[in-house]
Amino acid sequence: MDAFFEILKFTLPSAVALFGVYMLFKTSLENLLELQHMNKSSEQTKEVLPLRLQAYERIILLLERITPNNLIVRLNDNGFNVVQFQNLLVQEIREEFNHNLSQQIYMSNEAWEITRKTKEEIIALINESAKDLNKEAPSIELSKKIFQNVLDSQNDLVSNNLQFIKSEVRQLF
Repeated sequence: MDAFFEILKFTLPSAVALFGVYMLFKTSLENLLELQHMNKSSEQTKEVLPLRLQAYERIILLLERITPNNLIVRLNDNGFNVVQFQNLLVQEIREEFNHNLSQQIYMSNEAWEITRKTKEEIIALINESAKDLNKEAPSIELSKKIFQNVLDSQNDLVSNNLQFIKSEVRQLF
């Protein structure tokens, strides 16, 4: 029994010291791994942030380009009839949107969904405006009808989306 206590006298302090060294190394290793993770996250943020900002810039440009007023001014040609102009407007919106599809990777799901819905609402506005017009009437008739429907509409199709995107970009900083 005395031998057991003699062995215990030497092994117990050694075990406590070994446990302390283990805990010290474990804590140091965890801190080192956390620091490496933070550095990696910081590097990724430095690379991804400019891409995200560029995506938001492109979506704002898309929205400005497909705003009915800007779209009509940019594309209006007196040589078109209502149907031709309607098709041109819708085609232009879809091309602009498809050209920017990859930007959704860098945006929140909500921002992308709002952008997609805005595109669909503008197309619906154009189609609704053309519905009651004579198909062979000059394109200016469709332009007037779209402008009138935009004025009559209580919600601004694009500005709400722009405000949402701007607020989301501000959260990045």
